[in-house]
Amino acid sequence: MALGLVLLVVFTAPCSPAAARSLTDLATDQAPEALTTREPAKGPVVELLRLGVPAAHYRAWLEAEKASWEPWLAEQPGFQGRQLLWDRQRQEGTLLIRWATRGQWKAIPEAEVGRVQERFEQRARQLTGQATGNPFPLLAEAELEPLASSAKTTISPGPLAPALGG
Repeated sequence: MALGLVLLVVFTAPCSPAAARSLTDLATDQAPEALTTREPAKGPVVELLRLGVPAAHYRAWLEAEKASWEPWLAEQPGFQGRQLLWDRQRQEGTLLIRWATRGQWKAIPEAEVGRVQERFEQRARQLTGQATGNPFPLLAEAELEPLASSAKTTISPGPLAPALGG
């Protein structure tokens, strides 16, 4: 349920790059102090990115991702996989990138990430016909910590929930 609330915040947050804020900033504004500690996660972490992806260039986005980020990520220590999602109505792509630890993710030099981003943008421009810039601009980014397994979590129905078993 908490992940659902986080995703609700992500998908309903302002979409302009100037207005985009990280979930960490939102949590600092509204969450209890115990949830806003700045200690780095010791376990797995999920990198969340939202990009502007117009319907006309949906396939170009996927191809640019496959040609640049996909092979590079596969070689990174701690990379555990990723999921690409597309919101047709908002024309946004969401990437959920799973890392074994925050330390492994953050140990990657920014210059190296920048080189892969440039390859991505170059391929995206070729595929979309855009002369300059990034055809798929970053709208928001966040760092998510997975919660306890749902198998270990029990949720009691609220007072208005129908009784189970009839």
